[in-house]
Amino acid sequence: MPTRVIISGQALSFADIVAVARQHAPVTISDEALEKIRAARMVIDRLAVDDSKKVYGITTGFGHLSKMRISSDQQVELQYNLIRSHAAGVGEPLSEEVTRAMMVLLAASLARGHSGVHAEIVLTLADMLNAGICPLIPSRGSVGASGDLAPLSHLALTLIGEGEAIYQGQKLSGAQALEQAGLKPISLHTKEGLALINGTHLMEAIAVLAIVDAQVAVRSAEVACAMSLEGLLGSHVPLDPRIHQRRGQAGQIVSATRLRQLVRDSALNASHQNCARVQDPYTLRCAPQVIGAVRDAIEYCATIFERELHAVTDNPLIFPDEGDVLSGGNFHGQPLALALDMLAIALAQLASFSERRVYNVIGPHDWEEKGAETTLFLTPHPGLHSGLMIAQYVAASLVNEIKVLAHPASIDSIPTSAGMEDFVSMGVTSAHKLRRVIEQTQQVLAIELLCAAQLLDFRLPLLPGSGVQQARELVRAHVATLKEDRVLSQDIEALVQLTQSGQVAEIE
Repeated sequence: MPTRVIISGQALSFADIVAVARQHAPVTISDEALEKIRAARMVIDRLAVDDSKKVYGITTGFGHLSKMRISSDQQVELQYNLIRSHAAGVGEPLSEEVTRAMMVLLAASLARGHSGVHAEIVLTLADMLNAGICPLIPSRGSVGASGDLAPLSHLALTLIGEGEAIYQGQKLSGAQALEQAGLKPISLHTKEGLALINGTHLMEAIAVLAIVDAQVAVRSAEVACAMSLEGLLGSHVPLDPRIHQRRGQAGQIVSATRLRQLVRDSALNASHQNCARVQDPYTLRCAPQVIGAVRDAIEYCATIFERELHAVTDNPLIFPDEGDVLSGGNFHGQPLALALDMLAIALAQLASFSERRVYNVIGPHDWEEKGAETTLFLTPHPGLHSGLMIAQYVAASLVNEIKVLAHPASIDSIPTSAGMEDFVSMGVTSAHKLRRVIEQTQQVLAIELLCAAQLLDFRLPLLPGSGVQQARELVRAHVATLKEDRVLSQDIEALVQLTQSGQVAEIE
């Protein structure tokens, strides 16, 4: 059983979110968090009975309708109307892991005591997670500005016993799913519908899962790169630490250090010390500079996403110590949108860089020293067999699509709410694109692992550096050497799963 995740009102970690989303770790709400929730609710209860005060979303309508006054006897109906009217999402449902990440992020945000909900809502979210109830949430419909309104409304529907959910493999109504799990729908009170749907929780859910996968991908890319470097008899000189210290870019220094570690004690390197080649192609010679830049971009994005793990992003916010209710814009997704787009661009570079090495690996090329060439497409029987020819085609196809997906969504804005929401982030579009970019980057890296391992087999009995040899053996534990043509799809998929598991990234 994964470690229990305790929502205490403090920031959760990336590991906490992954544990709940992917490993179904149980969730508990601490007594400290329940006290914070109750203190904020007391402020709302005082305001709800005073029609004379104008408080957004409590005694007014929403968005452009905020000029409309709502009397105390209509305030509960207003919250139900809000959720139902905003549940207008379309498209395929979100994955289970993204939905679960959304749910725990929503619970954690509400538990920080600035949203004004009853404790019942946060406790029920935890109970749903622990029971395995997964609301069916259409993936499209958020502009990422006044919160992820449409997706969060579909989540909220299940909480109130409406909408649809998956429970124990069955698609049920929200009411049926709760009943079969032994839970009851919540009853909404003043401000609670708004608190449930005003937030960046879909963007942040995808962002957290993506950053964890990106960190694995960049470390896997360094391993694949080291394998290609050794297989292509590339020089180790460009990895000299003096070069990288002289520039001072942090990610570059880390990547150079790791690549040196992976190729240490290389018999292959010793075999070509006096070769005629003066310089290697950039995808070998500039690997620390390019992969290091991706590392730096990932680090920046991780910082943004980590800050959001401590955020409260609904509106208005309650400050119980002062008794204030402040209307602001923490729901706006721009910080996340920019980082999500940057992460997609960085991974596009990683995938493109990898594909160019694949092209070189299945050579030969005129820059290779005579006598060190391998057969075209790395087949022992060229002509009769095509070897790994089409693997490079597939990588090229994937990179082409990744480049299209890397176009930033956050540079666009289409105003909503009759102009009240006149600049939106489109961060959820950025997030959806990023998920595809990560998946396809993993596929490109799997293809490089496949091709580089084959080239290293051609270099036997000479062995590469110790880390690269570990990687070759790991690949060979899942995919056999290509001796004659066979279907490659299964090989690539096996190495995709190997990459996703983190085993490649862990090699030193």
